[in-house]
Amino acid sequence: MGDFWVFGYGSLIWRPGFAHVETRRARLHGYRRSLCVYSFVHRGTRERPGLVLGLDRGGSCIGLAFRVPGDLRNEVITYLRERELVTNVYLERMLSIRLDNDATNGERVLAVAYVVDRAHEQYAGALDAADAASVVRGAVGQSGKNEDYVLSTLEHLEALGIRDHWLEEVAKRI
Repeated sequence: MGDFWVFGYGSLIWRPGFAHVETRRARLHGYRRSLCVYSFVHRGTRERPGLVLGLDRGGSCIGLAFRVPGDLRNEVITYLRERELVTNVYLERMLSIRLDNDATNGERVLAVAYVVDRAHEQYAGALDAADAASVVRGAVGQSGKNEDYVLSTLEHLEALGIRDHWLEEVAKRI
């Protein structure tokens, strides 16, 4: 099989953790970046959950697409599944994304992406910025403070020139 793409919208942007040969800005239509997943492990606990990002239905999301050599397919997919499917709150999908590059006029490719499972117990739903900030504030898990996760994600998005007004509002409130 040939090369394939992986779509990153949150921590994969700033910490992909897998080998890739190209990185491109990309847009996924039909899903939006949202703090819609309760974190019981990495950024919170079952007693005091935090929130992490998920791709939820509606809108669109600008992120990064990583092109992975085909000979690394099994290794990278195994890594992504171990990372993203720990509690099965995400569903692995092949989704059409539009690569952002003037030379290709927005070439469409299929990419591996992880979308939230709305039927999962960790699905937090569509929270407003104040409610999301309230959950994030003070939550801590194995990977550290929930606030650090949100602020780091926003920092990396801003460095790439990607605006996420809702996430910016959450950050102001924490």
